[in-house]
Amino acid sequence: MKLNERSLAFYATCDSPADNAGFLYKRGERHTAYHRRWFVLKGNMLFYFEERESREPVGVIVLEGCTVELCDSAEEFAFAIRFGGTKSRTYVLAAESQAAMESWVKSLSRASFDYMRLVVRELEKQLEEMRWGLAAGRPCCRHAPAAWKPQPSGTEQSPERLPALPAVPPKENGCAVWNNTPGTDRLPDATSCDGSDDDTNPRPPPLPPRRRASSGEPGSAGAATTESSSNFCRLHERYGREVARLRRDWLERQRDHQP
Repeated sequence: MKLNERSLAFYATCDSPADNAGFLYKRGERHTAYHRRWFVLKGNMLFYFEERESREPVGVIVLEGCTVELCDSAEEFAFAIRFGGTKSRTYVLAAESQAAMESWVKSLSRASFDYMRLVVRELEKQLEEMRWGLAAGRPCCRHAPAAWKPQPSGTEQSPERLPALPAVPPKENGCAVWNNTPGTDRLPDATSCDGSDDDTNPRPPPLPPRRRASSGEPGSAGAATTESSSNFCRLHERYGREVARLRRDWLERQRDHQP
């Protein structure tokens, strides 16, 4: 991927979400004075601007092959970004508060692709162990977090101490179907769907009548079928005669055109 100043400036100021942003004090490379700069962290690139409203960054730090650690400095809440190598530069920064320093150290330490590669490798290892555990019949592996179960509060009762609720009979066609077995629990003052109040042996409600294919008499279905068959025969005979007539006319025309 080819990068230049224009592409970096566009990436630093575009609307893509930043991993962290805020003011930090940056120590100069030649002069040890600290300058207040606006820092924006996007991926593994740490941009810094002279002001928050600046349109172009002053510089960028690529966070690869580096370590982020606390350091002793005249400024409070200082930390350093150190790169490997004898001639590599060390960037010394200082935050405005303890919370801001901890936030920046944490986000900068997790910004490199090396860290992301380690996280992905560890997650793949845990996923493989979970697959082996499921294949062996174990519900979980040693790395899987234990299922959290909420503890009942003082006002709540455990399931063993809850009072037994009355059994609600199932419903069929919108009405309750009562059990005829003696000794079963029933709701008080319940009546069947047909209005019977017999407590000794209530009967289940009758099923609704099945809708018929036609609205006429029971024999109307057969009559309709016979009538439709006779109509089809008449139509078949009518169109059959017409087709036969057209075929005869066509054959006569073919014979007339023969030499």
